[in-house]
Amino acid sequence: MKITDVRAYIVEPLTWTWAGETKPLRWMFVRIDTDEGITGWGEGSSFPHHGSELIGLGVLAARDALIGEDPTNIEPLWQKLFRRYTSVGARGVTSSAVSAIDIALWDITGKAANKPVYQLLGGKLRDDIDLYANGWFDGCETPEQYAKAARDVVLAAGHTAMKLDPFPEQEAGYMSGGLSEAGTEYACDIIAAIREVVGPHHEILIDAHGRFNVPTAIRLGNRLFEESNIGWFEEPVPAESNAALKLVRDHLAAPISVGERLFTRFDFVEIFESKLADYIMPDICLAGGISEMRKIANMAEAYHVPFSPHDAQGTLQIVSGAQLCMSLPNFYRLEHSMGSIPSYNRFVTEPLNFHDGKITLSDKPGLGVEMNVEEIEKASIELEWPANLA
Repeated sequence: MKITDVRAYIVEPLTWTWAGETKPLRWMFVRIDTDEGITGWGEGSSFPHHGSELIGLGVLAARDALIGEDPTNIEPLWQKLFRRYTSVGARGVTSSAVSAIDIALWDITGKAANKPVYQLLGGKLRDDIDLYANGWFDGCETPEQYAKAARDVVLAAGHTAMKLDPFPEQEAGYMSGGLSEAGTEYACDIIAAIREVVGPHHEILIDAHGRFNVPTAIRLGNRLFEESNIGWFEEPVPAESNAALKLVRDHLAAPISVGERLFTRFDFVEIFESKLADYIMPDICLAGGISEMRKIANMAEAYHVPFSPHDAQGTLQIVSGAQLCMSLPNFYRLEHSMGSIPSYNRFVTEPLNFHDGKITLSDKPGLGVEMNVEEIEKASIELEWPANLA
């Protein structure tokens, strides 16, 4: 079997409000065709600021290295593509483009073997994938509104864990890293109101989006843990500084989760060796696809660190992440956006099986889903690699 074509589709499924500004949310799907009629699909989405388009161009730039290759040679192709662009940096666009291609190669290989990807990875350790809910609080402003959404949306869907960022975006800037007393009280009031509604056993996970300085992160994380028993404090400081993360780690009572802005297993070595996190949450669309995520998870297992993938993008991100997590002994939970479920289902021929705070995969080969090509093409924004750069 040989690869005959590689295409990238940029789709615009919904809008997203960030820092008070509403912007289109775009996902990037990659399609790889073969001479045996087997097609594989992957995803390399990144948001915001045209990240998906950048990664899509990265996929198209790698097309000439894939045409004529055997798509089931996943590891050799991963190494070939990853090392092709190390002169401009092996992380970011490079690892993201490799991620999308890698997911599609696993889809092809599973279809060729007539087995779901989780069987190729060693078989399933569980029947369902436990989820935690994100994207459930659209339109909420007051603590009372957050509490009502937690009850009416998250609990009503059977979830036992949720995540949110309660910090005022206009105050919690990426430059100073601070948060005013008013912003602090607002955040703590939101989480206290949610805790009262969901009870003592529901897990409330807090996302700081890597934007606080060291003293602010310590102050916020400790207060939220002491007052509302949060399950983790995610990315308390910018991902660029493990030294800052260590300072926070040494003074924070709350568990720490990091990883969505880290790329490949090499970025996780210091996290494990210096004991900087209680949970890791790499992104399958950014960190290197199924192949690399499995290696990161195996490293985490050796340190007895739970593995909980970041998953805030599209259909194939959650499906490929779930395929991987079916086979991992140290799996904790998989993220999903409740508000994105209609968009997940828009691009597949059969809806994903969400139920009781879980997702159940089909036993169909490959990733286990069939893409709705007509809908993808209808929603696509044209993306072409310039011919004169071929």
